[in-house]
Amino acid sequence: MDQITKKHKVAESVLDLIDNDEILGIGSGSTVNILIEYLPKVKNKISRVVSSSLKSTELLKANGFEVVDLKSVGKLSKYVDGADEINKYLQMIKGGGGALTREKILAHNSNRFICIVDDSKKVSVLGTFPLPIEVIPIAQSAVALEVIKMGGRPVLRENFTTDNGNIILDVHNFMISEPLKLEKKINNIPGVVTNGIFALNHADMLLSASDDGVNLSEPIV
Repeated sequence: MDQITKKHKVAESVLDLIDNDEILGIGSGSTVNILIEYLPKVKNKISRVVSSSLKSTELLKANGFEVVDLKSVGKLSKYVDGADEINKYLQMIKGGGGALTREKILAHNSNRFICIVDDSKKVSVLGTFPLPIEVIPIAQSAVALEVIKMGGRPVLRENFTTDNGNIILDVHNFMISEPLKLEKKINNIPGVVTNGIFALNHADMLLSASDDGVNLSEPIV
């Protein structure tokens, strides 16, 4: 089964988890884009939809959904998103598409965070995928120097601005053995909006597609 087929399989499997009157949060990325194409099949079950990015919002609207702000719903019943890497504790690196801050906000404000991936995203240790950090532009050099002190190699994401008007530093050379500790440490650097480690807001459920089909797992405690 190729990667695209796996993405379709795992995206379609989400439909079985949508309940009546769902207040649904939608993330960003290639697998989520596929999910959005399937969502009209269960549109009658979805009362409201909140989106993590302008791109996802456009795609949702193109598929017949009205997208509302988080402040108008208060709490999401479920939030569905992908990951760039995910470990057995369902801690992730996210932000390859640059929407990490809004994704983290929605993940925090949901009753259940469901992560959907193909099995290539499952890792034993986070960090092979460069860690994105959203930074207020004036702090670029200062944040980069702090990250270098931690052993990382920050690279400015060229010709890219987040939906919040900020820049992204992609940090290479991190092997993240303590995701929760590093997430907090980076977020304490002045000028950092947030970083792409989702350990404080790890997934509650993982749907992963492999050659054997779609597997469901929960965090190992």
